[in-house]
Amino acid sequence: MPSGADIIKDYITEFSRLQDWMIPIKEVAPDTYLSMYRRYIELKVTLSSLGVSLAELDRIKE
Repeated sequence: MPSGADIIKDYITEFSRLQDWMIPIKEVAPDTYLSMYRRYIELKVTLSSLGVSLAELDRIKE
């Protein structure tokens, strides 16, 4: 079973990668962006609830 630190690390990695994919696709495929944005919000809420500061990680800022 993964430790809390491993789970946080995995979520941070997913959050960062998702933003890398979201930024260039926003104008090209708005429906896909919206789907990704929903996952972004889920990850953001989860990480915040785990006490992770997103100030340096969050590049979307919507």
